[in-house]
Amino acid sequence: MLFRRRKPAGFREKLRELLWPRKGLTRPPRYLVMRVLRLRATPHAVAVGVAAGIFVSWTPFIGIHFVMAFILSYLFSGNMVAAALGCAAFGNPLTYPFIWGTTWEIGHLLLSRQDAMPGQGVDLTALFHQLHITELWRPVLEPMLIGSIPPALVTSVALYFATFYTVRAFQGRRRARLLERARARLSNPMQETV
Repeated sequence: MLFRRRKPAGFREKLRELLWPRKGLTRPPRYLVMRVLRLRATPHAVAVGVAAGIFVSWTPFIGIHFVMAFILSYLFSGNMVAAALGCAAFGNPLTYPFIWGTTWEIGHLLLSRQDAMPGQGVDLTALFHQLHITELWRPVLEPMLIGSIPPALVTSVALYFATFYTVRAFQGRRRARLLERARARLSNPMQETV
């Protein structure tokens, strides 16, 4: 293997890398931000894609988030790659417990349900093992779906505008930098031939 370590990492090294990566914890989010900024699309298309990915990440339908993000992005003329990046950045194993708890509470609040009280719990293990979607809908999916709409609207609209203006500024600076390089090459053509 070309880039393999000469001495394989031991258990301690693997555990340390798992808990605290060598390149830091901020590298993956910075990579996603730079990947979104460098997309070759209009600021509107990139912002719609990111907003679509964030909107569907609030819904309880985990297996089809990317498909839903692609459909929303297509319907609103967004960028599909930005939709996938928005979905992956916002909906991940670190954020799902927060998302699920928030949508559950908001859903019960909006539906004015009293069955969220302790002692009247839902046996989720039995429902998931039997996989009866009709029995799973009312106690679990309905409150989470209804509860996902308000935070999804707020976060996706807010991040649409944040992404739009950030991408527009980044593309403007990039265009100005490329134009300056082109002018420098045209003003000094002899330097390139040397």
